[in-house]
Amino acid sequence: MSQAEENLQSGASSQASQPASASSATTVPTSDNARHRRKIADLEEKLQVLESGQAVKKREIDYIMSQGRAIRRIVTLFDSIEDLIGENDRRCDREDDDHDMTIDQDRLQTGYIVLNNVLPWFHQKASNMEHDDYTHMLKKLRQGADGARGDDTSKLKSLVPDWVNRELKPNPPVDPEDKFCRGFTNNACGKLLCPTELDWNDPTVRAGIRDRADGFVVTEMSWPAFLYAGYTADQNNLEEGLFKSTLLVQAFKAIFTSPSSAKETHEEGFFWQESQNSCGTNHQDAKSLSSLNRIRILSIALHTVVSDLMAFWYIIVDFFERPPGRVARRNVDRLLAWWTRKVFGTSQRAELSDTAKAKMSVNALTLQRARLDDAQFDSE
Repeated sequence: MSQAEENLQSGASSQASQPASASSATTVPTSDNARHRRKIADLEEKLQVLESGQAVKKREIDYIMSQGRAIRRIVTLFDSIEDLIGENDRRCDREDDDHDMTIDQDRLQTGYIVLNNVLPWFHQKASNMEHDDYTHMLKKLRQGADGARGDDTSKLKSLVPDWVNRELKPNPPVDPEDKFCRGFTNNACGKLLCPTELDWNDPTVRAGIRDRADGFVVTEMSWPAFLYAGYTADQNNLEEGLFKSTLLVQAFKAIFTSPSSAKETHEEGFFWQESQNSCGTNHQDAKSLSSLNRIRILSIALHTVVSDLMAFWYIIVDFFERPPGRVARRNVDRLLAWWTRKVFGTSQRAELSDTAKAKMSVNALTLQRARLDDAQFDSE
């Protein structure tokens, strides 16, 4: 090989090695441990972002489920949320008046209105959501609603036997652990569940009810005795004392205030402070809350009493929401006011005169501070 060829090959080799040298010159050597630590830190940061997003999502789900607990208590006991929404959508699609609506349709629409009063965020949120998110929200609302109904029923199953034993003092007492000794097989329970038009003290009546003989079958068309004050009804005035029994008030308090508040129900106003703190509700809101909740306890208590619970539930709803006239409407309002006093107590604040309020220390201090400020201003 000539000298010229050797020089040419040497130059080519030198040029080929230049890129590698340049690449090495732009890289700062870093230890493996340092690079790994930075990668781990980056992955941990990404994991925190993912976990925080999941935590937010979980809080949202928990909130929706907790809101759903109100549905079976104060909106509707049986109707599905989808049926309530569907009825409202159907009415929005109609161009004519709503004069030809059925009673069932009116009940659904009333339920949807109450739902939006109880959950004021629901309508707008449901309207703006994607379908998958919407169905997921409804599912969580249902879970919350059904969970609350199960919790309430379980709570009452353990409390009602004790209340019956205290109220009627049966011998032998009702066994809270044995559900088979309750109902019409037990004389004390049978007396409370007996239709008011029948006399439980009559052996023929007791035998007929237990055997479901003709003329003694308990249906949704009879008011049971335990709904009445004193557990007796005046056949000439069946509205007197209806929905005023001690057991009903105890059941309501056990669920909506606390089980301890249900121990005493005879003195109105005795538990006002406790109920106010427990419910987070002031006396001004008490009537509306009592109105919304009026159906729930009655339905639970009658779960095994009548042959068609849903039909009887609608009878109770119509008693409150579809009175036949002004006198009946006034009686319903008085009944709800009675429930407000029994559950939330009475407040004497509205009965105070302006003079009495002005002498109270809070108002007196406010007036004194204003006078000091005026005196300072005048002196300057």
